[in-house]
Amino acid sequence: MAKTRVLIVGGTGYIGKRLVKASLAEGHRTFILRRPEIGLDIDKLQVLMEFKRQGAELVEGSFSDHRSLVEAVKKVDVVICAISGVHFRSHNLLLQLKLVDAIKEAGNVKRFLPSEFGVDPAQMEHALAPGRVTFDEKMTVRKAIEEAKIPHTYISANCFAGYFVGNLSQMETLLPPKHKASIYGDGNVKVVFMDEEDVATYTIKSIDDPRTLNKTVYLRPPENILSQSELVGKWENLTGKSLDKTCISKEEFLANMEGADFVMQVGLGHFYHIFFEGCLTNFEIGEDGEEASTLYPEVEYTRMHDYLNRYLDI
Repeated sequence: MAKTRVLIVGGTGYIGKRLVKASLAEGHRTFILRRPEIGLDIDKLQVLMEFKRQGAELVEGSFSDHRSLVEAVKKVDVVICAISGVHFRSHNLLLQLKLVDAIKEAGNVKRFLPSEFGVDPAQMEHALAPGRVTFDEKMTVRKAIEEAKIPHTYISANCFAGYFVGNLSQMETLLPPKHKASIYGDGNVKVVFMDEEDVATYTIKSIDDPRTLNKTVYLRPPENILSQSELVGKWENLTGKSLDKTCISKEEFLANMEGADFVMQVGLGHFYHIFFEGCLTNFEIGEDGEEASTLYPEVEYTRMHDYLNRYLDI
């Protein structure tokens, strides 16, 4: 059986590196877009060289050169975009629309996965400003994909554990609190936490699966659907120590947005929707979606108890 040819755009990034590893592990012929804009970034260059040593193929292409993007896309069956847009959403939007144009012109791509990997933007029409720009721009990319009739799969991976689990979902830190923890509301809203390696594994599983064609794949493995209180409880059980927990009301939390800078306002808005509204779990998956752990029960996903073990004694 012929190997699927996969192009990963943003292969040196946070989730992109994991996607490259997962693609190689599945035996796909894996290409990484090497952008001339890498310049003097030695860390990214060394990541690319290591992936090349492992069997990935580097293909040159630039978002400022449409023809080079088209030629890169023509080499593959599947394109996965993993470019980051944490602080520069409009830049991310522009690059993805250029990639959509290249895929449309090339005409050979069997599946495109745009850069999403978080909250499903289709569920976020009501989102607070300014954070809603994140979701609005993702929907703009989806509209362009669907108008171009490009076969696609959208990945809703919910909360990356590196940003939400080790810190017990405390803002402005990535490490577990030693003495005190803020609890959002009553702490009982259900959230979905995902090991980033598992996000990549499930994503790569979906790229040539006919069941996921033109659908959203939701990563909701049942043992990783936890409330913040349950997450904190797991940490307390691991350490044998109780934290001083302070519940923050919805009104108190939203008041923090006043006077905050743009990036902080975006982050606060997203936390509000996740931990107060339950936007990750307050809807049923419809006929236009699939749940990853149901599709791929063979994947031994990381439970958050085991993930938290990594943070002991640091």
